[in-house]
Amino acid sequence: MFKNYLKTAWRNLWKHKVFSMLNIIGLSIGVAACIVILLFVFYERSFDNFHTKNIYRLNEVQKFEGMVSSQKVALSMFPMAPTLKNEFPEIKNFTRVHWTGKYEMTYGDKRIYFAESFFVDSTFLQLFDFPLLQGNKQTVLQKPNSVVLTAASAEKLFGKENPVGKTITHYGGDTTSFMVTGVLKDVPQNSQMQFDALYSFSSIYQPWMFDNWGGNWLNTYLELAPNTNVAALEKKFPAYLKKYMKEGQWKSYELFLLPLKEVHAGASEIGLDYVNYQKFDKHYTNIFFSIALIVLLIACINFMNLSTARSAERAKEVGIRKSIGAQRFQLSFQFLSETILLSFIALVFAVILVKLALPFVNNLSGRQLSLPLFSKPGVLFLLLAGIIIVGIISGLYPAAYLSSFQPVKVLKGSVQTGKNKGLVRNILVVGQFASAIFLMVATIFVVKQLSYMRTQDPGFNRSQVLNVSLDEVTYRKFDVLKQDLLKSSLIAGVTGAQDVLGSHLDQSGVEFRGDGPLRQLSSTRLIVDPDYLKLYNIPVVLGSNFSSETSANGKEFIINQALARELLKDNPKAPMSSLLGKHFGFDSTGTIVGIAKDFNFNSLHYKIETMFLFNQKDWGFSNLSIKVNPGKTKEALAYIQSVWNSNCPDHPFEYQFLDDHFAEVYKADAQVSNIVGILAALAIIISSLGLFGLASYAAEKRVKEVGIRKVMGASVQSIVALLSRQFIKLVLIANLIAWPIAWFAINTWLQDYAYRINISWWVFVIAGMVAMLIALLTVSFQAIKAAIANPVKNLRTE
Repeated sequence: MFKNYLKTAWRNLWKHKVFSMLNIIGLSIGVAACIVILLFVFYERSFDNFHTKNIYRLNEVQKFEGMVSSQKVALSMFPMAPTLKNEFPEIKNFTRVHWTGKYEMTYGDKRIYFAESFFVDSTFLQLFDFPLLQGNKQTVLQKPNSVVLTAASAEKLFGKENPVGKTITHYGGDTTSFMVTGVLKDVPQNSQMQFDALYSFSSIYQPWMFDNWGGNWLNTYLELAPNTNVAALEKKFPAYLKKYMKEGQWKSYELFLLPLKEVHAGASEIGLDYVNYQKFDKHYTNIFFSIALIVLLIACINFMNLSTARSAERAKEVGIRKSIGAQRFQLSFQFLSETILLSFIALVFAVILVKLALPFVNNLSGRQLSLPLFSKPGVLFLLLAGIIIVGIISGLYPAAYLSSFQPVKVLKGSVQTGKNKGLVRNILVVGQFASAIFLMVATIFVVKQLSYMRTQDPGFNRSQVLNVSLDEVTYRKFDVLKQDLLKSSLIAGVTGAQDVLGSHLDQSGVEFRGDGPLRQLSSTRLIVDPDYLKLYNIPVVLGSNFSSETSANGKEFIINQALARELLKDNPKAPMSSLLGKHFGFDSTGTIVGIAKDFNFNSLHYKIETMFLFNQKDWGFSNLSIKVNPGKTKEALAYIQSVWNSNCPDHPFEYQFLDDHFAEVYKADAQVSNIVGILAALAIIISSLGLFGLASYAAEKRVKEVGIRKVMGASVQSIVALLSRQFIKLVLIANLIAWPIAWFAINTWLQDYAYRINISWWVFVIAGMVAMLIALLTVSFQAIKAAIANPVKNLRTE
């Protein structure tokens, strides 16, 4: 019997090639989109799942005086971990991580730079399940100047030699040697922690660290006892802070815990989050998943519509089968088997589409997604199970409807196949296009917001500026590099800073004495050289720029307008110029010499915070900014590299244009824009395929009516209008449903941005008109084809 069902199903698919092709294409696109998005979602949700212990990361909420708003940060203080463990029995163990960027290591004549290294407590490998290939996880990081390398790092330094027991050297501010005590298996891609080497924290212990309450410069991870009430533990933290921190200081901090497995996707609001590889907001992941399901649902609706549209052609078949004893469940099973067969064919094409699309998706997302069909049998099983479910969902309504025909009425030719069936089909078409219009509107607003962030004037000029990272050796060459670079007419300016604009800059405590008592407050700080404001074209609205005199280092401060308003909050009528010359800084010698116009030193996700800049060259710069004259970028880069190689021959020349840096800042937004846009396009394509099929069927069913109308003198235009009217009406209804839903969703999404676009009414109109045009073109193709057909030929069979 089952074999007979399959034969019948195959014959029906082959007999109606156009409808079958439309269904297969629509389902293939929908299933492929769903598979790709599911691969992305599963990858995102797999982060850190290989760790088995109950680990939480300690985070802070900082709310210092002088800040526009409080901020959440991933950093914490060095003394917190051991004191927390002593205070609370719920905390079983801890480890601290201090991230460091480019770190030079040598062995013999080999010199390599680790992109990322961690200084960690000896308990690091006891908390985290990074497998050791060589060494004992209990002891490898106990002694000072111990290092554990990943397998890839060990191979770069030692080749095929056994690295354990050998000494490697770091040449930085001083020379430090480390003994290799272990080798780790390479860190998996789905780990928020990505590192080339682990160094024992005791290697850099200094006496000041142990009582450094207020200095936030590392990450703290806590292992909690099973079944710990985390909320109850967090309520004890204020009393803990009050006990250990200075009077009044503790009020500026709140502590909260975040499960390790939620850090990757659940820390979008947390800044200074340096140890969080490929950080991505879980809300976007959920949005992608929801949209992919919508696209798949649209494909399923296509099948329902096309199947019920052809119900009249299957009516006599149902009547005959019932008259010879077929039961309803048998007919339902037959029709479902047709749907499932078509779904399996669609799955084959979907897998091919996924294989073709993955390189593009990986390039777009920055991930390494793959479809392990045969290496992981569970994946193949899930796909097969999923496509059966899709087939059942797609075919359940058509099967139930077709199997309900009464044989007596069917064989007499009086079966009703119009009103109720048409109503359901119309509802499904409206749902399809409402979804597609919603996605179209969302895509336009996402693109507009991203374009706004890219083109909005941030208050400084970042064009033709490239940044070169300086380390603990090359920063000493800053003066000579600047002097040599400015000798060329290719270079418009050179400056240095402690950080790069667009990054989450550090906060610092500072004191201010105006006309009243001394105030202690906190603000964003940036150490710069005297030419910084000039290179970035940041206006000084009051006062003067930094002096070039060496004696002025560390004594002159320039504040932004936001900080000026904060300093004058107790005397708002006083002019900002009254702040000039007032005591400001870290000791009694600093004064405010200028007030700079506000500029967005962070991304447009955040409001402009209070900020001060000061020239303290002795503290060292971590970034060299070079402004290149336009038109000769290639020659300028060659010149800059020659200057670098001449002064820093042992250090690689690595640079990034500031525009590219800001592109990375908005990378997640760009990914959302592209992926939502692609899914919206797929939704429109699939909806159009379904509409094309329905229009084709409608034209076919009314071919004789069209012939009669033409014989009676109807024009082609009137016949096209007749055949198109019903479908256009459905798209109009879809617009009315989609618009309010889209407005609510977009308005909610835009609240995440401090600086955002307005919701323009014309976007909804354009999206609706585009959907209308697509529907009109789709339907008109079939309508015109029917309208221009020879009426004699169509009426000959009457």
